[in-house]
Amino acid sequence: MNSSRSEAATYLKKLALEQGFDLAGIATATKSDGFPHLIKWLEKGYQGKMDYIPKRISAYENPASLLTNVQSILIVGYNYNHKTLPNNALAKVASYAHGQDYHEILWDKLTILLNTFQQRYPECIGRGVVDTTPLLERDFAKRAGLGWIGKNTMLINKKAGSFMVLGALLTTMELEPDAPIITDHCGTCTACIKACPTQAIVSPKILDATKCISYLTIELKSEIPVDLRPGMGDWIFGCDICQDVCPWNTKAPLAKDWNLYRNPELEAIDPVELLELSPADFKKKFRHTPFWRPKRKGILRNACIVLGNIGTKDHLQVLEKARLEDEPLISEAAAWAIQNIQLRLAIKPNPVES
Repeated sequence: MNSSRSEAATYLKKLALEQGFDLAGIATATKSDGFPHLIKWLEKGYQGKMDYIPKRISAYENPASLLTNVQSILIVGYNYNHKTLPNNALAKVASYAHGQDYHEILWDKLTILLNTFQQRYPECIGRGVVDTTPLLERDFAKRAGLGWIGKNTMLINKKAGSFMVLGALLTTMELEPDAPIITDHCGTCTACIKACPTQAIVSPKILDATKCISYLTIELKSEIPVDLRPGMGDWIFGCDICQDVCPWNTKAPLAKDWNLYRNPELEAIDPVELLELSPADFKKKFRHTPFWRPKRKGILRNACIVLGNIGTKDHLQVLEKARLEDEPLISEAAAWAIQNIQLRLAIKPNPVES
């Protein structure tokens, strides 16, 4: 073991924990172990409309595409695990989205981390990245000893569970790597596969994103397939089901640093209030939150579908108003929701609509 490489690695991981990250491990920056898997996944069309993946496919193979002469990668995990009170009257939001956009949080922390590290090691050239960059961060996290890839395709850590967002710091310094995780601790458990209401986990570690509630509510910019809408239930943004049922999350520690960025107003959302927000008010409320990614038309589309799944006759009026929206994505979803409520509750449709 090279003492200077080891000392620098230890110092960098220490700084990462001081920045509020919960996990930190170092991997060698060679070709990604999971790249062949990604190719096969794309060949199946499981990426759906996420065209940015195949467009940047060559970049995913090697982290050198992101930083010239990269030698090592620090992978960090940021725990967002927290408890919320159930509210059946409101729509559900994936727990990572209960506050400030995590991309902004990670970018800021990685920038400070790099700058602090360079004060002691000025020769270091580095780049902090999050999941908007073509890096197979879960594969490098496994290589860095932070966990294994579960059957739901999430990185799972024995002590920390899977409620983590990942970031990476690429560096031209050669740092002592951590021992990789080579064992899988999911065993015979198939809880995540059985629990997925849209059957998006087609086999262990294979996710058909075109059926995943997170993809449908966030990434998909067009109409959500009608046959998948009932499976969305009351999820308006993302989904936690495959993590909620994972045994490794039952005793996972709760978030600490992440709580500084939480917003209780995002922990459950009233679809009716969303549909009544003006475009200007929507932007003001959600501009710096994860809700901004699908924009107003995507979120209101989701709100209509949630009401179609769980709504009552009291929601027909707001849906009728949404049906008159100029945005086709919203009006179509509202029309479907109205019909679904009428069929589910055996409500006779308005003669004007029949």
